[in-house]
Amino acid sequence: MVRALLGAAFVLALSGCAESSSASIETPESTDGATLPVTVVDETGAEITIESIERIIPLDGDVAEVVFALGLGDNVVATDLSATYPPEADALPEIGYQRALSAETVASFAPTLLLATDIAGPPEALDDMRRLGYPLVILPNEATPTGAGLKIRAVAAALGIPQRGEEMADALDAAIAEASVPPDYDGDRPRVVALYVRGTVAQLVLGESANTRWLINAAGGVDVSEEMGIDSSAPISAEAILVAAPDVLLVPEAGLESVGGVDGLLEIGGLGQTPAGLNRQVLAYDDQLLLGNGPRTAEMLAQLRDDLRTVIVAVPTDLKEDS
Repeated sequence: MVRALLGAAFVLALSGCAESSSASIETPESTDGATLPVTVVDETGAEITIESIERIIPLDGDVAEVVFALGLGDNVVATDLSATYPPEADALPEIGYQRALSAETVASFAPTLLLATDIAGPPEALDDMRRLGYPLVILPNEATPTGAGLKIRAVAAALGIPQRGEEMADALDAAIAEASVPPDYDGDRPRVVALYVRGTVAQLVLGESANTRWLINAAGGVDVSEEMGIDSSAPISAEAILVAAPDVLLVPEAGLESVGGVDGLLEIGGLGQTPAGLNRQVLAYDDQLLLGNGPRTAEMLAQLRDDLRTVIVAVPTDLKEDS
C-alpha cells in the first residue's frame, strides 16, 4: 500500500508597517508589484533591510516553492538540493544542501536576498554570508497547521508583497481547516509512524518537531511517536516499534527508494513484524510535499486523510482475547 499502498514572530518592523509603506519607494528592480526597500525583523530578532529582490536564493526547498507560488520565481538564481518543486526551481543551479552550505558557493551567484529557515547551516557559513553583506532573513518554520501560512506571510513581507502573501496564506489556512478531520470524528484512527530513512546512514522515527506529527493527527490518524516520547527524532528501535504497533508506515519517497522499496524498508529494525509491515501498509509521498509545510500542504493533508481511510486497522490484542 505504497502510495502505492505498495523563534520570534516574523513581523514587519516599524519602517515596514502600513503607516510607513506610503513613504517607501519602488525601486527599478522591484517586480510584479513589489515595493522596496522594506525592513523586517526575522526569527532571530535581527532587523534586515531588503533593497533588491533581483537575485533571490532560497536556502530551503519549501521556501523556494513559496517564492515561486508568489509569482517571483523568475528572480530566483539558485536553490539548494531540497528544492524539487516546482520543476523550474529544481532546474536551477544548486548551491549544495541547506544544512551544509558554503558562503563561497552562495557568493558566486551574487545574491541580493537570502531566505532561510532554522534548518540552514552551519552557523559559521551563515555568519560569513552576513559579513559579506548579503541580506539573510531567517523565516518561521513551525510544524503546525498554521505554520505554512506564517511562512508564506514572512516570505511575502521580505519580498515587498505583503498583501499577496496575506491572501495566499488566508486561502491556505482555510483549505487546511477544510481538509482536517473534525474534532468529533468517530471513524477508525490508524496508528501511524513517520520514518526518515536514507539507506543505512539515517533510519529515524520522526517526532513532534517534524511536519508529519500534526499532519497525521489532522488526517485522522494517531502518531505513535507521541506515545514513544519522541520530540525531534530517534533511531528506529525494534523493541519500541513493536510495542507501538503502527498500522501504517509513513515515509518520504526518496527515503523509500534509498532502502530498496517496501521490501527493504520492512527489513529494518522490527518494521516487518508490526501490523503495518505484516499488511504491507506503507504510504510514501514526495519528500518536499510531506516534510516541507509549504503552499501545497492542504493537498498533502487531504491525500493523507483519504489514504488513511483505506487502511486496515489492527484489532487490539485485548479485544481479540475477549471475542
